[in-house]
Amino acid sequence: MVLFLLAAYAGVAAAIPWWQRRLGRAVWTVAALVPLATVVWASTRAAGVLDGGDYRESLSWAPSLGLTIDLRLDALSLLMLWIVAGVGALVLLYCRYYVERDTGRQAARLLAFAGTMTGLVLADNLLVLYVFWELTTVASFLLIEGRGERQEERRAARQALLVTTAGGLVMLLGFIMLGQTAGTYRVSGILADPPSGGTVSAAVVLVLIGAFAKSGQMPLHGWLPAAMVAPTPVSAYLHAAAMVKAGVYLVARLAPALAEVPPWRPMVFAVGLTTMVLAAWRALRATDLKLLLAYGTISELGLLTALLGAGTRTAALAGTVMLLAHAAFKAALFLTVGILDHQTGTRDIRELSGARHRMPVLCAVAVLAAASMAGLPPLLGFVGKEATLEAFWYGTGIGPHQLLGVAVVIGSALTVAYAARFVSGAFGGRPNAVVEEAERPAPGFVAPVAVLSAAGLVLGVGYAATSAVATAYADVYPPGPHGPYELALWHGFTPVLGLSALTLLLGGLVHTVGRDTWTVPRLPDAQRVFDHATAGLDRLATVVTRHTQVGSLPVYLTVLLATLVAVPGVALAAAAPSPGSPPLWWSPVEPFLAVVILAAAAAVVSARHRLTGVLLAGAVGYGAAAVFLVRGAPDLALTQFLVETMTLVMVVFVLRRMPPRFGTGRTGRRARLARAAVAGAVGVLVTCFALVASAARTAPAISADYARRAAETGAKNIVNAIIVDFRALDTVGEISVLLVTAIGVISLVRVPGAEQRIPGGGSGGTFPTAHWDEPVRTWLPGADERSGGERSVLLEVATRLLFPSILLFSLFLLFSGHYRPGGGFSGGLVAGLAFVLRYLVGGRADLGAAARVPAGVVAGTGLLLAAGVGLAPLAFGGVPLESALVTVRPPVLGTVEIATSLFFDVGVYLLVVGVVLKLLSGVGVALEHDGTPADEESEGSTR
Repeated sequence: MVLFLLAAYAGVAAAIPWWQRRLGRAVWTVAALVPLATVVWASTRAAGVLDGGDYRESLSWAPSLGLTIDLRLDALSLLMLWIVAGVGALVLLYCRYYVERDTGRQAARLLAFAGTMTGLVLADNLLVLYVFWELTTVASFLLIEGRGERQEERRAARQALLVTTAGGLVMLLGFIMLGQTAGTYRVSGILADPPSGGTVSAAVVLVLIGAFAKSGQMPLHGWLPAAMVAPTPVSAYLHAAAMVKAGVYLVARLAPALAEVPPWRPMVFAVGLTTMVLAAWRALRATDLKLLLAYGTISELGLLTALLGAGTRTAALAGTVMLLAHAAFKAALFLTVGILDHQTGTRDIRELSGARHRMPVLCAVAVLAAASMAGLPPLLGFVGKEATLEAFWYGTGIGPHQLLGVAVVIGSALTVAYAARFVSGAFGGRPNAVVEEAERPAPGFVAPVAVLSAAGLVLGVGYAATSAVATAYADVYPPGPHGPYELALWHGFTPVLGLSALTLLLGGLVHTVGRDTWTVPRLPDAQRVFDHATAGLDRLATVVTRHTQVGSLPVYLTVLLATLVAVPGVALAAAAPSPGSPPLWWSPVEPFLAVVILAAAAAVVSARHRLTGVLLAGAVGYGAAAVFLVRGAPDLALTQFLVETMTLVMVVFVLRRMPPRFGTGRTGRRARLARAAVAGAVGVLVTCFALVASAARTAPAISADYARRAAETGAKNIVNAIIVDFRALDTVGEISVLLVTAIGVISLVRVPGAEQRIPGGGSGGTFPTAHWDEPVRTWLPGADERSGGERSVLLEVATRLLFPSILLFSLFLLFSGHYRPGGGFSGGLVAGLAFVLRYLVGGRADLGAAARVPAGVVAGTGLLLAAGVGLAPLAFGGVPLESALVTVRPPVLGTVEIATSLFFDVGVYLLVVGVVLKLLSGVGVALEHDGTPADEESEGSTR
């Protein structure tokens, strides 16, 4: 069921932009159904989880490599799932009134982020957790950047991406060290049998750095205030309820196993409580309501880090309560700011005044949320604050407890102060012109805020239900020295109650005295430090680039190849392994082919014309294909021939835009000798490495196992069985890289404005009078792009006749590849060459007539088909990329066996054809005398 929910997030997020065209603003309601379904499903599992059980699902991706997707629902992940999905659903409903443009895209991004957070909190494998961790980073980058129209949005998104990704990479190293030391990457396994030792201590430091970066802990907090340029629903979800809590969640998840490992506790206490106090102080200077809440969020995340990292039962109990309370009141306050900004056009407290008179309902629910943030009874924030003071005043087990308690009291007092500042700044005073002219928000606009604010009251009064969730997690720790602490609204007249009252008194005093921002001293600005650091890094990169990137491709290649010789080559020479004694040749034809290849390679070096050099390089490739054929590898030879042919065609297209001869600059004798020496050394290195690698084999060749198991796939061609079955995962990666590379080539070679043509060209200009040997009628739709002297009626007629035959031959290679040489890749190349022929002879219009489906659709369909066929076995209880034999008995054909991997091969075929069409649209040129690029509109059908 969990896998189905994750798939639902991805599928609905992908479909929402199309649904939006029909549903309009109702698309937000549809999007909210997925997180609502998650809340319902989690609630159905709550009884068993809160009784100490858990719910697990696992997907074996590559069991032999230990690659599994392990998911687990326990008390902590249940609480986080309710927060992520519940707040997410309310935010999506709120967006119906807030978001005015890009509705489909914004809804898709928010829903995709909700899905990645769902995967993160359910992950029971460190590597799977890291994957979802980085997916939340990518999703948050897209949400913060928005349309990327404003510089501050791009800057904030880039800063968030840099800081959290850097922290994630550090954390990944810690995960690997932790997993290797523990002997397992399953989080539940590490919790059951915690590792220890110096390696674990180093891993703890690395993991905590990643958690601190994600949760905006000082000094890595600068990205979070900068991210307030994002729309308010994004801030309410990502920066109050979801993304920033990922770091806190990680601390809570690993604390039961690692809290006793030094330096875990000193780090979480020092960083968490320092962040709590300093960020709360910084919030008192803010005049932007979102910025005030942002620094308040950083402060409360610091408290949560200290609580959930303390490693004691009372602190864990307080931490889970505060985790839930913070999600409710902070999301409500962010959404309140969004309504004020949407209705009045400002969120600056110096411009807002008297909003409580214009928006009384909004003021009431905002005050309720702010009261929970300040810790007033009977709200959930008060229950959590009393448990927090109890934990740090008595129950940490670490001295000096009172010093930690004092820090919490100071931070809580400052929290009361900025809560009061928020309420008075947003709603206090007499109504001014800005507020008087504002429209009252619609009831549906305020409803999500009211639900979140009311949750703080309901969960505070009904603390017994809250306690059931919090205790289920906290009970993983032993009771404190004074017995197990229980949540309650009233514990009697205790020192903790006095401390709680003291925080209210001190907070009110600070708010009264520091009402004007000038009375609050300025603290060091982390944003300025980040800006100076990035500017210095840019200057360093400029200096390094100036001395290393000299703009000479021969220099770059010489350095790379020399490094290859110096590092692996020296290591190979030092080891001095035996190269064995392989035979010089297997067939009498091979020496002749070797001479051809070496002669062509030598001739390339002395070639002065670009076309000559390309043709000679192609001769080397054709010679290698002949060697494959002689060695009994027809599949490899066929592919090499086709790839070499396609490469020649595409390179010749590019050469039409370049001078016919190589540069006339003279290369010094020493430079030529150096390059020759490096080239010779590389050749010797590659030869020796191949011989040594072949001689060093000790295990039996895997080809024998492939030959034995080929019958399981229904294939008689072992090579094709390897590509579409045994090593299908490699094929998926390769075709994905092929598509990405093609897109990159298109973006590099297409020059804006290059499609302009000179008068008199083949696009409608006047041509010279035709001679007797020039064709009068065109056999192909685009053949008139050529002037009469360049046309050939024989080629036009032959192309019209051969094109269907070539396509039919490509399909033959596709469908026969399971039994004889061929397959999807070879068939796709043959089909691509057919379209190249149509383009060369008939021009762009004829290519558009032959390929009516856009190239991107063809290539994308191929990739989706291959990936879909690979994932389809999951629906039938199989493993990804597993194939099966299906027997059908058509009335005429008799018994026919079809391997499901054939459809995977069809995906490869379509992707290759689409990539060829895409390359033609980018590197192809119009068939005029001037060789100008193809017109983009005429090529639209081939994209």
